[in-house]
Amino acid sequence: MSAIARLAATVEARKGADPETSWTAKLLSKGPEKCAEKFGEEAIEAVIEAVKGDRARLTAEAADVMFHLLVMCTARGVTLADIEAELTRREGTSGIAEKAARK
Repeated sequence: MSAIARLAATVEARKGADPETSWTAKLLSKGPEKCAEKFGEEAIEAVIEAVKGDRARLTAEAADVMFHLLVMCTARGVTLADIEAELTRREGTSGIAEKAARK
């Protein structure tokens, strides 16, 4: 099992945890909108580090982004398996063709 799969399982398991003892449960208890806001904050921090060029800081921020993406998706009932299925569906399709198909 990959680190991301283990993290997704942990996020899922923490849905019912006590928000006083679990950061994940605390985020989830605040609702999907707050989870999305926190994901956005972390994404901006990752962009800033990418522009600065600090590889170590970008790596740390990217890990935060992955965590908060999983929390946000969990808050809306989207699982890592759902995301993986969508990525699989897109395999072999060029990004240009995939974007054109959305219109």
